[in-house]
Amino acid sequence: MSARWLEDELSGEGARPERRQKHKTKKPLGRRRLSALTAEEGSEQDDTIRRLVDLGHITEVVAELKSGKEATAYVARGPRGSVLVKLYRELEARSFKRDGVYREGQVILDARAKRAMEGRSKRGLEMLQAGWVAAEYAHLWHLWNAGLSVPEPLVGPSPYDYTQTTPAVLMRLISTEDAPAPRLSEAVLTPSAARSAWNQALDGMAHLLRLGYAHGDYSTYNLLWWENTVIIIDFPQLTTRQNPNFGDLLRRDAESLATSFRKHGVVENGEATLREVQRRALGPAPVARVVLP
Repeated sequence: MSARWLEDELSGEGARPERRQKHKTKKPLGRRRLSALTAEEGSEQDDTIRRLVDLGHITEVVAELKSGKEATAYVARGPRGSVLVKLYRELEARSFKRDGVYREGQVILDARAKRAMEGRSKRGLEMLQAGWVAAEYAHLWHLWNAGLSVPEPLVGPSPYDYTQTTPAVLMRLISTEDAPAPRLSEAVLTPSAARSAWNQALDGMAHLLRLGYAHGDYSTYNLLWWENTVIIIDFPQLTTRQNPNFGDLLRRDAESLATSFRKHGVVENGEATLREVQRRALGPAPVARVVLP
């Protein structure tokens, strides 16, 4: 008689094998159903949305705006008006998973946390998720305060406040609920408007470089066009000069920007674009915003 057989008999599993419960693997949480986000309080309401309502950041979600590689953007209402809620998928449910190139050069003092993140354990993935969200908030606040054309962050600037919204990032909606600002990749521009947008996009990339940043995904797909103004979006992969890939990412941004603007009749190449951005980065900085206490 084996010990395993005896254990099964004592637990009742030997007599009723059909009652054994198989271990179920939790499916990574991907794109949320709008019905769960707009549901009234109860079992059907999304946990993150319930928490954002309880914290007083929003009152309701009204529509889905755009779904991307790692997150989906929703339009919501809150005490301060219209809100864009960028809701991240869990890391294992994203189509964009190779994030290591953007994180190289970062110093992680906690050795156990570093091992967990590198090993992508359950705890490590949770820390990576929280870090991805916190990074976008931190970058948004830095760029907003520096005067760059970016959406206004609506939670923070204290990390204590914005880490409570994970996996969501909240910012002011650009435009209106009925007519959200289009991405430059989708906008229809006259030749003069296209040239203006190109110059603003160059200035935006130069302002980032002056602050020591490379965007990491800079193109018309991550630039909004509203009231003849270019607004830069999508910052979790923003990287600094401490990253050994900084030069390559900066060059790739220049190439992506030049390539994506060809749709609007602006014909430039990546190397010339990079040189122009570097030249402009030596010029004056935008006027910093005055942040009231």
